[in-house]
Amino acid sequence: MEKLGIPREGGAIYELALTHRSFAFEQEVTADHNERLEFLGDAILEAVVTDLIYESYPDLSEGEMARLRASVVNTHALADIARELDIGDRLLLGKGEEASGGRHKGSILANALEALVGALFIDRGFEAARASLRPIFTDRLEVSMSAGQRYDAKTALQEIAVRDTGGSPSYRIASTGPDHDKRFTADVFVNDERIGSGSGRSKKEAEYNAAREALEHLQVTEDEAQLAQGGSRAGAG
Repeated sequence: MEKLGIPREGGAIYELALTHRSFAFEQEVTADHNERLEFLGDAILEAVVTDLIYESYPDLSEGEMARLRASVVNTHALADIARELDIGDRLLLGKGEEASGGRHKGSILANALEALVGALFIDRGFEAARASLRPIFTDRLEVSMSAGQRYDAKTALQEIAVRDTGGSPSYRIASTGPDHDKRFTADVFVNDERIGSGSGRSKKEAEYNAAREALEHLQVTEDEAQLAQGGSRAGAG
């Protein structure tokens, strides 16, 4: 946990960040859980990564910056970071979530990482959070850049689906939570077969993450995805 800049002594705010709603709702008196911290941490994390991209890659356009950010700030990428930091081992989960493998679920791990960032911001301030996150994401951004992960997943999926199946992707959206803190989940279908799902703070983010998962499901390489997007642009031109 020290890799995130969290002090060795920890504290109640960090325990809260690791408390999943399933655990909180199983207590005799319903306890607090980490979703508010997750909401805060999501904003802090996005701000830090956006600033890092803006500073490190001055030649990128707005669209390229957005796609680069999406390549490292999404459920799959954040869950991978959480796994590297062994966050799953420290989660407080309800019995049902524990039994269903909640410690290994990407969405729960990604949300816990965001909650820890929120807790760090409250405890030590923005600069401490920024100093902890920049080294983690600097390398990942470099990998994404070298791998050419600046394609738009939805555009690439559209081209590949039409090319390989003759069908276009369609997205089905569901939302949960109050109006001020909605969460969206998207399932993407091709010819009535669900090939990916994703979640996010907006419909657009959820659809993008669903498209990324679909490309992984279809075993589309980075080069193939970028070529597909390039073909779409050439056709549009």
